[in-house]
Amino acid sequence: MKINSVAIFGSGAIGSFILWGLSKKPEIDVCVVASGERKARLERDGMMINHKRYTPAVRTPEEARGADLLLVCLKYNSLRPALKEIKAAANEHTIVMCLMNGVDSEDVVSEVIDGRQVIYSVIKVNSERRNGEVNFNPESAIGVIYGEKDAERIAAFGTERTDAISELFEGTTIKHYATDVILSEIWSKFRVNVSLNLPQAMVNCGVGAYDDSEHVAFISRKLREELEAVAAAKGIDISLSDPKFSGASKTLPKARYSTLQDLDAKRHTEIDMFSGAIVRMGKELGIPTPYNEFTYHMIKALEEKNDGLFDYDNIESSRVFSGGKL
Repeated sequence: MKINSVAIFGSGAIGSFILWGLSKKPEIDVCVVASGERKARLERDGMMINHKRYTPAVRTPEEARGADLLLVCLKYNSLRPALKEIKAAANEHTIVMCLMNGVDSEDVVSEVIDGRQVIYSVIKVNSERRNGEVNFNPESAIGVIYGEKDAERIAAFGTERTDAISELFEGTTIKHYATDVILSEIWSKFRVNVSLNLPQAMVNCGVGAYDDSEHVAFISRKLREELEAVAAAKGIDISLSDPKFSGASKTLPKARYSTLQDLDAKRHTEIDMFSGAIVRMGKELGIPTPYNEFTYHMIKALEEKNDGLFDYDNIESSRVFSGGKL
């Protein structure tokens, strides 16, 4: 098996990182999947990545259909709205990888794609998107980790598909690793995101606060403990993850992770995929998750603030506080 063509859903931070890496292999047919105004914009403006303009091929889902590998690099809130297009872009031979945060994007995609076509994966790279440009330090990135979901798929496919993915990334600057415990790796990154992405977003500070403040560290620890309890109840052994992948990528104390970057830019965050998912799974399993529930509502409230819900200066003075939704 050999991967000769790659279609990328999503032109944000992760899609940019993959496009940047695969540009080192011009023999591979790489395209970004887009339609309508977004397609026209990408064709007109290209993508600014690490101070360089890239002009990838941009194809509709129908034009991209049948690529050997389909990489889903979307924000979580954009995944379900894109399912129809994802289905249109993949045929029965396409391998699908979800390079997204969270722990259920593969399950969501498998609603429209045969789940046996999905290779489970996770990506670890610190990046920043500002003024339409994506910047990252490739040396500090941990890279892409991928593998078959379980022993049944390993028995069915062996290493044929993961070997093909390894060959694809060989010769690029994208660090890459195949693993037999991909679910543990996905949950390990999920743990990092929940415990390190969210407290700093609520406090509005750099990641150095986890070293400098016992209070920020306390919140981080409690979020992590609730997540670990949910994972254990689901039979996920996070301890199986490789220690060299288990931490966050090296970064400066002033760094602001993706949730805070979203709030800074007045975008909606992926909190539904982080604490929202922990709360939902906790309820299903009978596990209390009070710290994640508080965090979920706090960040939702910050989104509402960014949306202007609390701009009361122009509200008529005759309106009085009614006691709220208590």
